[in-house]
Amino acid sequence: MISIAHRATGVAITVGMVYLVVWLMGIADGAIAFNETQAFLDSGFGRLLLFLWSFALFFHFVHGIRHLVWDVGMTFERDDMDRIAMIELRAAAGLTLLIWIVRLFS
Repeated sequence: MISIAHRATGVAITVGMVYLVVWLMGIADGAIAFNETQAFLDSGFGRLLLFLWSFALFFHFVHGIRHLVWDVGMTFERDDMDRIAMIELRAAAGLTLLIWIVRLFS
C-alpha cells in the first residue's frame, strides 16, 4: 500500500506543479490573471488542495529517504517494513501540520 501511495503522491506532485506553472504564468500575465489564480488558492477548496499537495510532497520525500536506507541494505524484514511505513505516514503528517502551523502564525 505504501508503494502505491508513493506512486500516487508522485502523480499528485506533478499535477500540483502544473498548477504552480499556471500560477507563475498568472504573475507574468498581469494583475488580473494573478488575482484570479490567487483567489482560487485562497478559497477553501484551493487551501485543501494546497494542504494535500504539501502532504504529498512530504510523504514522497520521506519515502525517498526510505529508499536510500534500502540502498544500503537495511530494514528488509517484514516487521521493519511495517514499522517504518507507519513512521513515514506520521512524519509526513507531522511535517505537513508543522509547515501549515508556521504559515498560520507568520
